[in-house]
Amino acid sequence: MRIGAMIGADGTKSSIDEVIQLGKDMEQAGLDHVWLANIFSYDAISTLGLIARETSTIRVGTAVTPTYPRHPGALAQQAMTTAAASKGRFTLGIGLSHKVVIENMYGMSYDKPAKHMKEYLNVLMPLIRGETVNYNGDEFQVNGLTLDIPGGNDLPVVVAALGPLMIKLAAQMTDGTNTWMVGPKTMEEHIIPSFRDAGKPDPAIVAGMPIVLTTNVDQAKAVIAENLTVYGQLPSYRAMLDREGAAGPADIAIVGDENQLRGQIKRFEDLGVTDFNAAIMDTEEGAYARTLEFLGSLKGN
Repeated sequence: MRIGAMIGADGTKSSIDEVIQLGKDMEQAGLDHVWLANIFSYDAISTLGLIARETSTIRVGTAVTPTYPRHPGALAQQAMTTAAASKGRFTLGIGLSHKVVIENMYGMSYDKPAKHMKEYLNVLMPLIRGETVNYNGDEFQVNGLTLDIPGGNDLPVVVAALGPLMIKLAAQMTDGTNTWMVGPKTMEEHIIPSFRDAGKPDPAIVAGMPIVLTTNVDQAKAVIAENLTVYGQLPSYRAMLDREGAAGPADIAIVGDENQLRGQIKRFEDLGVTDFNAAIMDTEEGAYARTLEFLGSLKGN
């Protein structure tokens, strides 16, 4: 299982130089992957291209880029450019976002999200493979579009797929899923079996989880509960927390000493998770640095 870390799960309040440095720090720590959230701050794909140009080994990926505001042709062009700039180290993670964002903020329809994603992938995936796209759907009509981006075609795509319809689409059309707010019980009983049932026995499964190495467990969980409150209110994540039997994000967060963290991360690996995506919660002075160092040490085990 690859070990990575996420930037921006609780918001990106840093300068662009500081965000790039976070990516460089993750490479220096020995991590396999840096994931960047796309939450009302820096454009994740563009920023990851910058991180990739200042690193040499670490993979970069979006967790995740919303589809609705971006035409699939334009997104394919941007993603393939970043794949070329990173010399094949980029993973494109996409998702629907949420009704409150797409309808209330962007003023777009969120009426048929699964249909939207199916049409989106029918345009996006062939473009990434270097094919010419002719597609006539209800939402997208594309005629004779081809993208010629040397070095841009080797591009894994994962979808933020949590419900049955989205998992089926991800299984049939992409490399797998990029999850968030999915605890081990739900991963074992819902996510992974659903991919198997959809005919994809070995999907890429990215498990995004809040995590912190600390002995102040109660204090850390209180900070996590406050900082990640919104994720317990959004319907798609709320459904995953309910499956887990969790009241909120703090209840699934991985919090504790090295043995506790190591055991819980190993559980995800044993379930079949291919990529652990650590959203390091800086709940107290020194928490971020020591948690990053610990995650890097797992690569030597």
